[in-house]
Amino acid sequence: MPLDVSPTTISSTVAFDRDGVHHGHLQLPYSRDDAAYGAVMIPIAVIRNGEGPTVLLTGGNHGDEYQGPLSLIKLANTVQAADIAGRVIVVPCMNQPAFAAGTRTSPIDKGNLNRSFPGRADGSHTERIAHYVSGHLLPLADFVMDIHDGGRTLEFIPMASSSEFEDTDVTEKSQAAAEAFGAPFVTKLVELDTLGMWDFVAGGSGRPFVTTELGGTGGTRPELVAITDAGVHNVLVHWGVLQKEPIATPPSQRITIPETGGYVISETDGLIEWLVALGDPISEGQVIARVHEARRLGTAAIEYRATLDGLLAMRHHPGLVKMGDAIAMQATLGG
Repeated sequence: MPLDVSPTTISSTVAFDRDGVHHGHLQLPYSRDDAAYGAVMIPIAVIRNGEGPTVLLTGGNHGDEYQGPLSLIKLANTVQAADIAGRVIVVPCMNQPAFAAGTRTSPIDKGNLNRSFPGRADGSHTERIAHYVSGHLLPLADFVMDIHDGGRTLEFIPMASSSEFEDTDVTEKSQAAAEAFGAPFVTKLVELDTLGMWDFVAGGSGRPFVTTELGGTGGTRPELVAITDAGVHNVLVHWGVLQKEPIATPPSQRITIPETGGYVISETDGLIEWLVALGDPISEGQVIARVHEARRLGTAAIEYRATLDGLLAMRHHPGLVKMGDAIAMQATLGG
C-alpha cells in the first residue's frame, strides 16, 4: 500500500539520523481554551548506532493499556547506543491524549487511534497522529512492533500475535517475530473490526509486524511486566538490532482463534457471573457465564455457552455488561 507522506502539522524535536540516544517529543498543535497556542506533546526516543535495520516500537495505541508504555519507557530510559546496531524508534504513548486521560479513545475528538490509520494530514487530532506515524515514521522502519493489552474492559491470556498479509514473506517474518517474543501463547490476530488498524497499514506496506495482548484490566502486574520486558528484548534481538543474547522463556503454546464463532457476544444488559476462569479449558456447549438482570428481580439469568473445545482466551472484565459487548474470546489449541 502506498504511504501518504504529505506535509504534516506534527514536528519532531529529535533528529532521526544522528547516532546516540535522543529523547524528545512529537509536537501536535492543539489550540484550546486554556492554551491558544498549545500542543499535544508525544514522547519519542531515537537510539541509533551506525548501519543496520530500523525498528519502530509503539505502545499506548489505546490510552488505557499500560503494559506497552511501561516496558517501552523503561527501554527508552535504559538502552545504550552501544547495544544497538542500526536504529530503534520508541513511541511509548502513541495516543498521548488518551493515555493522559486513561481512556481507550482520545478525549479531544473521541477518536480510536487503532481504527484511524493511515489517518489524514488535515483530519482530527487522532487522524493527524495516525497520519504522522504511518506517513513519516513508518517509512523509516524495516520492522514494527505495537504492544497491546486488554485495557480497562478486557483481560487476555498473555499472547503475541501476527496477522495474515497479502505478502506471504511478510506474513512468515511476522509470525517468526511473534514466536521469538516468547509469550506463553502465540496466535494469528482475529479481530471483530480491522478497518483502520495499525497492524494492517504497517504490515500491508511490506514491514513485518508483531503485536500482543498481554493481560489488561487497566493496570500492570509483575508477571506480565516480566513477559513484556523479555518479549521486547527478544524481538529486538530477533530482528538483529539489539546486540545481546535473547532471554530464555518457556515454549509458547500455539492457539487458533476461529475466523468466525470465536467471540461470544452479550445479547442483554446485566451483571455477569463467570463460571470459568481466564485460560481455563472449555468444551462446546459448556456454560461459561451467566448474565443476570440487575434492574428487575424474578427474571432468569441468560446463559452463554462455549461454541468450541479449547480455552477461554479473553474475558470481559467489568462486572456489568451491555448488549453487544464481546464478553469472551475462545481459542482452540494448536494451529
